[in-house]
Amino acid sequence: MKKRGRIVAFFLVVILFALTIGTTTTGITKDINLGLDLQGGFEILYEVEPVDESQEVTRSLMEGTVQTLNDRVNRLGISEAVINIEGENRIRVQLAGVEDQAEARELIGTSAQLSFRDVNDNELLSGTDLKEGSASQDFDPNTNQPIVSLQLNDAAKFGDVTSRIKNMNDPETIYSDNLLVIWMDFMEGDSFSEEFTKENPKYISAPAVSETLNTSDVMISGNFTVESAQQLADIINSGSLPVHMTEIYSNSVGAQFGQQALNETVIAGLIGVGIILLYMIAFYRFSGLIAAINLIIYTYLVILVFELMNGVLTLSGIAALILGVGMAVDANVITFERIKEELRTGKSVKAAFKAGTKNSLSTIFDANITTLIAAGVLFVFGTSSVKGFATMLIISILVSFITAVYGTRLLLGLWVQSGVLTKRKTWFGVKEKDIRDISDNTEETPKVFKREVKVVENRKKYFVTTSAIVILGIVSFLVFQINPGIDFTSGTRIEVVSDTSLTEEEVEAGFNTLELNPTSLVLSGDNNEVAVSRFDTVLSDDQVAEVQSHFRAEYGQDPTVSVVSPIVGEELVKNAIYAVAIASVFMIIYVTIRFEFFFALTALIALLHDVFIMLVVFSIMQIEFDITIISALLTIVGYSINNTIVIFDRIRENIRLKKRVKSFKELAAIVNKSFAQSFTRSMNTSITTLIAVFAFLILGASSITSFAFALAIGLIAGTYSSLFLAASIWVVWRGKSVNRKPLDFTKKKRVEGPQV
Repeated sequence: MKKRGRIVAFFLVVILFALTIGTTTTGITKDINLGLDLQGGFEILYEVEPVDESQEVTRSLMEGTVQTLNDRVNRLGISEAVINIEGENRIRVQLAGVEDQAEARELIGTSAQLSFRDVNDNELLSGTDLKEGSASQDFDPNTNQPIVSLQLNDAAKFGDVTSRIKNMNDPETIYSDNLLVIWMDFMEGDSFSEEFTKENPKYISAPAVSETLNTSDVMISGNFTVESAQQLADIINSGSLPVHMTEIYSNSVGAQFGQQALNETVIAGLIGVGIILLYMIAFYRFSGLIAAINLIIYTYLVILVFELMNGVLTLSGIAALILGVGMAVDANVITFERIKEELRTGKSVKAAFKAGTKNSLSTIFDANITTLIAAGVLFVFGTSSVKGFATMLIISILVSFITAVYGTRLLLGLWVQSGVLTKRKTWFGVKEKDIRDISDNTEETPKVFKREVKVVENRKKYFVTTSAIVILGIVSFLVFQINPGIDFTSGTRIEVVSDTSLTEEEVEAGFNTLELNPTSLVLSGDNNEVAVSRFDTVLSDDQVAEVQSHFRAEYGQDPTVSVVSPIVGEELVKNAIYAVAIASVFMIIYVTIRFEFFFALTALIALLHDVFIMLVVFSIMQIEFDITIISALLTIVGYSINNTIVIFDRIRENIRLKKRVKSFKELAAIVNKSFAQSFTRSMNTSITTLIAVFAFLILGASSITSFAFALAIGLIAGTYSSLFLAASIWVVWRGKSVNRKPLDFTKKKRVEGPQV
């Protein structure tokens, strides 16, 4: 009866989750806020300066500016605007789903410092003299042309101003002195006398004053359309920004491009996850099926938590979600491999399950914590989409730990405790011929190849191989260097997208029409439908608007435009170095506490090796190195130390079983055995993660191709360094002192696992 009850409980749990996921997934995914790279829009980072030099940029001043910006955004009808204060004097504005980006940029960035001046540029009235919210679009009763009407606080003051203008007279001027010049955002250096002769002057209007006007009702006339008059009225009503804002970074993505990127990335992710699930079932049989069920639950929970946190999902966030599947798979693989080991010794299914789940938790815990450190550092130092990637990765790690440690063990434990699997050891992926008799106490090292691989004995080969790669890398850096993206060098990057194939000549001709000359132009995509252009200069707002308008008319899609100032480029380089350094320090501290300093130092060398390999490949292939590669780099830092920790954890465990290791020969034997025991786990984890990465690389959006490529290189390098290099370096260092001071890890505490 108990057997049947546990099986019924299993199916009830699975059905409950299936119904929950099936009925709520659509609603959850619809409610998730999509980043601008998935639905189009733009992002701008402003540097704030006070209007008055004597004024200080305080927190309250910044908050007031953000409130004014929010008011303006609301007038655009945008409900998903993200406006945040960064540091002491910066504001980041992210507007996803904006159809008219040029209008939105102008509305947001305009300081709205309205002033009424004479022809000598003396200020007579300012925005503070207006009644709040009084501006509106109207029509001139005489000409029926669009105008902006507004009301002043003091009619008498306006009468004095108009009287003064009426009586001005300077015979030497080429224009009438009796003009009331209306300016928006008058800046030092602006002059009516210089602007008067221009076709498109900076001032709004300059009506003639022939009589004193004692009224509070004012009409602003000019060459307005209904739309431009309404926009000016909106700016005036939304208030004057108390500061000047200078763009130091911007990124603009077309809506069609964002939708295409979303579709491609989601499809790539689904295919990648599907292949991973099939691989797990094929390799681990029934336990792999349990893992597949939990991976589906894991994915649902991550999306749910992210939605409840009101997170903004970006392309890199989706990548982090799928990469999190690799972390969840890893935790399952570690557990399943330990169970298989116990089964091979002849233990019963229940005993093997109990021992395997207990022994695997320490490894899972240490591996997840070290990756979590990398994700945490990325969150602190990242901005925009990088921070979104880090947020998703942190959620993925935490949820994967819960679902793997408790979810998989709970569901598999119901079957184990029911007794159904008692005589079905092969359901765990163990071959019948590999299962020994329980009475056979001989120690046997699992053979992963036809002949035994001796890692320690071949250490010189690994050192020579690694040294050759390092020398090649140094030569590459000296000859080719790194091809930095505009994120690190400043300038402008424009990505022109077409439904058909493009040629360099036609894209260059488009830029020539706009009197722009790109520094470089590269075609990409399956059919050369994407043209990526680089400019060493920072294009102005007007130039960006012209580029978008021209190529939208030419190809029917808004190009993606990124503009980075030298200030931001320098900071990104500095923050990237800080991030890697701080992540490394924290990892050394943690591994030293959990293991020992030699393990920590070796793990650091291994992860620096992996980072170096990534940089070498990018240098040789001259792939553009942008801010998304920093996300990939720090992810690999976490993955690399994750793999290394698994090997070290097994070495530590085998030393504990030996109790005291007194010679280099004994230590070498333990390292070789630990390698053999961990090889299958390391390869399965790397293979499943690479499946997801290659799905992105082959099927994903072009904007994350370099990101996926960096991850692929890092994963391959990390697998090599963890399996062969790290253990070899450690055994050489520790082997020198083991004769004088025998190794003894028996005093180290273990993390005990949950009992199911």
